[in-house]
Amino acid sequence: MMEQKEKTLLRFVTTGSVDDGKSTLIGRLLYETKTIYEDQLAAVEKTSKKKGYEEVDLALLLDGLSAEREQGITIDVAYRYFETSKRKFIIADTPGHEQYTRNMVTGASTADLAIILIDARNGVLTQSKRHGLLVSLLQVPHLVVAVNKMDLVDYSQAVYDEIVATYQSFSEKLDIHDLTFIPVSALKGDNIITRSSNMPWYDGMPLLHYLEHVHVTQDRNLVDTRFPVQYVIRPHQDFRGFAGRMVSGILRPGEEIVVLPSGKSSTIRSIETYDGTLQEAFPPQSVVATLNDEIDVSRGDMIVRTNNLPQISNHFGAILCWMDDRNSLSQSTSYYLKHTTRTVKAFVSRLIYKIDVNTLHREQTNTLNLNEIGRVEIKTSLPIFFDSYKTNRQTGSFILIDPVTQNTVASGMIRDVVRTLEEVTEAQKEEQQRQKSTHVVWKDLNIPRLERERRHGHKSAVLWFTGLSGSGKTTIARRLEKLLFERGCQTMLLDGDHLRHGLCGDLGFSDEDRSENIRRAGEVARLFFESGHIVLCTFISPFKKDREAVRALLPAGQFFEIAVECDLEVCKRRDPHGLYQKAIKGEIAEFTGISSPYEAPEHPELRVETDLQSVDDILEQLLTVLHQQTIFLS
Repeated sequence: MMEQKEKTLLRFVTTGSVDDGKSTLIGRLLYETKTIYEDQLAAVEKTSKKKGYEEVDLALLLDGLSAEREQGITIDVAYRYFETSKRKFIIADTPGHEQYTRNMVTGASTADLAIILIDARNGVLTQSKRHGLLVSLLQVPHLVVAVNKMDLVDYSQAVYDEIVATYQSFSEKLDIHDLTFIPVSALKGDNIITRSSNMPWYDGMPLLHYLEHVHVTQDRNLVDTRFPVQYVIRPHQDFRGFAGRMVSGILRPGEEIVVLPSGKSSTIRSIETYDGTLQEAFPPQSVVATLNDEIDVSRGDMIVRTNNLPQISNHFGAILCWMDDRNSLSQSTSYYLKHTTRTVKAFVSRLIYKIDVNTLHREQTNTLNLNEIGRVEIKTSLPIFFDSYKTNRQTGSFILIDPVTQNTVASGMIRDVVRTLEEVTEAQKEEQQRQKSTHVVWKDLNIPRLERERRHGHKSAVLWFTGLSGSGKTTIARRLEKLLFERGCQTMLLDGDHLRHGLCGDLGFSDEDRSENIRRAGEVARLFFESGHIVLCTFISPFKKDREAVRALLPAGQFFEIAVECDLEVCKRRDPHGLYQKAIKGEIAEFTGISSPYEAPEHPELRVETDLQSVDDILEQLLTVLHQQTIFLS
């Protein structure tokens, strides 16, 4: 019994073109592992004889529908279970034909591994490539290409090598990281359970051995703690717990947590189950969590760690697979979007393109029909809490539901937060205006920002303090940086004096030089931002267009313009270096506030008044803003 409990579980999906042998392969696995009952085998043998087959058709073990038996093809997703001494398995046998794309998406959405079968006689077909694309889009961690029916090509190594070379070349266009090729004959059993003597040139593992030993625990997201609340348990007035299933990460008693969307914080008191209290909860356990504080928590809320936050937005980009055979996607229709335990109203605000799943080409379209896949932007009535699908398949996926029929019409995979069209257009204009060196090609950073944010435990942000000289920008920023640093944040303070001693030492104080100074500062801030830092920038930055150019370099919601306001006379009295007096005497030309204009922010994220507020009050305001925007919660 202990040995059984310690077995790991592997979920895998099989697919391929029609008659490539998917059902036969799984039937062989079930037969060889002695998972089928004698009466099942007897029924299959009887049917095989009735059809005049020379050998037992093991595919009949999988084709459960009468229509499938009659046509010899797989229509629906068939789930089967078996186990060996090393591992338990759940198999999803999915249809190969294009008209059943939605069925494959359903079967592969929770799979740890995919097996694509290729008929050795036919080689790599268009459908073989389509299945690879779907595996890539669904981020299935491991892919096995089983070159089947090797017995019908005399177990030829040349045929196998050609298929391998062709598919490897194709897979380079996809986001597939673990690709394995195995030559097999599902009908004869070659390389299924044991190495085949018919293919001595193949020195790899047989299929079952690979399935038993492929590492899947490393594919589990145990970093990002996400606990969507399914139900509030209140059996009596002395107990209030929150039931749900751990979708990622680990939760332990005593840990500091935050409840979204309220942002209220607490600590875990206990983790309860029917069998007793646990010291930790991890996926896919269903548990009841209790908190040490009385916080309003309800279905659809999410419990996360304080310094490991999901993205929160009501506007995001996604890959959408349309599943409704009655109605096409309509951008004028609202749907229900179900994400973890949260359901909100939503509509597709933009259909960017659809993907030809056979050629990988992107095509312009104004709708999606059954089994079509496209890139879209979605807006929801209320924010949802998510990670990108690539980072977390559970919190990065959703379904759309028709509010009238209650049918599931689409499934989606979230890509990223979307900026508004105005923001994108403005950013593009700024990008076009920026001067670039010739013959230089931009390369993405080696380690993506989202991965850095996950490790640091907070989001990147740029806090842009703008105001007159002496208004208190640097004083506030220095105090804030120390607070954030003490709480474990990665920070960087960029001060105007520091940059003018080096990077901007060649610039004066003309309008053109001031703009160039801010352009350089913005580019430096963006680099630190991409490295996962909270960047605090203290620059007078007197011109609105320069500040907006910096804003356009960064994602919406992660740039904070902070207007540091102070009466000019107070600034003069604070002047530690006597700059105002020199400017008044004419010793400094083009000094902001005296002989050069300052364009105050019209709609900053935060406006503070240092001549009326204490530094402590301002710091509390700043932390509240970061708290509300889920940059840093504490």
